[in-house]
Amino acid sequence: MPELPEVEVTRRGVAPHLEGRTVTGVTLRHTGLRWPFPEGLAQMLHGRRILKTGRRGKYLLIMFDHGTLIVHLGMSGHLRILQVGEPPQKHDHFDLLVGDQVMRMTDPRRFGAVLWHAHDEGAVDEHILLRGLGVEPLEDAFSALLLYRQTRKRSAPIKQVLLSGDIVVGVGNIYASESLFKAGINPKTPAHRIGMARYEKLTIAIRETLAAAIEKGGSTLRDFMAADGQPGYFQQTYFVYDRTGQPCRNCGVEIRQLKQGQRSTFYCPNCQK
Repeated sequence: MPELPEVEVTRRGVAPHLEGRTVTGVTLRHTGLRWPFPEGLAQMLHGRRILKTGRRGKYLLIMFDHGTLIVHLGMSGHLRILQVGEPPQKHDHFDLLVGDQVMRMTDPRRFGAVLWHAHDEGAVDEHILLRGLGVEPLEDAFSALLLYRQTRKRSAPIKQVLLSGDIVVGVGNIYASESLFKAGINPKTPAHRIGMARYEKLTIAIRETLAAAIEKGGSTLRDFMAADGQPGYFQQTYFVYDRTGQPCRNCGVEIRQLKQGQRSTFYCPNCQK
C-alpha cells in the first residue's frame, strides 16, 4: 500500500502540472472505486482553477476555491501525468484534464478513492476521513514530548500505536519497522514503557526515514510508480523490512519477522531492545 512517502512523491510529481491550471474535463470510468464517485463531479470541476495541492497523511488534496478533491491511492493505485489522447487501459478509472495534459488514476484493486469536500462544509480537515488523523510527522507539531504524553496510558506495542494514526499520521507498516530499527526500539515494547530519551530517538528516526524515502522516490514493492512513471528505490536500502532471515546490516544477527495486528513486522533482536 502506498504510504506517506509515496503519496508525497506523487503530490510533488503532479503539482507542477496542476497548480494554477484550469480543469478542461473530467472522465469517470465505471461507477467509482472504494466508494462511488461524487455525483456531478465532472460538472463541479469543469472550468475551475486549481489553486494548489496538499497532502494529509496518505490523502492527496487538490484544492479549488469551492472545495477540495480528496484522492486516496488505496492498495495498488498511482497517478500519472499523460498527454491528452493517451488511450486508457483496463484499470484506469479517473482522468482530470488540464489543457493538453491529463492526470490519470490507475488502480488495479480498486481500493482507492476520489472524493469531494465542498467549501461550505467547512475546512477539509473536518472531512470524516481526515478529522481523526494525528499530526504530520514532518511538521513542527510532531515531537518526542507529544509521543511521550500521548502514550502514558497506551499499553499496546509501539509499532501498533504508530500504525493507528491517531497520534502521528502516515507512519505506515514499512516506515514504522524501519524507524523503530533506526531508533533501537523493539516493536513489541509497550508504548507506555518508553521514556522521553527513547522517544527523542524515535522522533528523529521517523523524520529521517520518511525524508530519505521521499528523496529516493518512495518504495516500489509491486504497483507503485511516480507521476512520471518511474519506480521508487527506497526498498533497496531497507534495514529490516522484508529481510527475514537475512543478516542485520549493523550486527549480522538474522532479521526476524512476527505478526502484529495482521501485519508483518520485521526487526533485529540484537539491535532493538
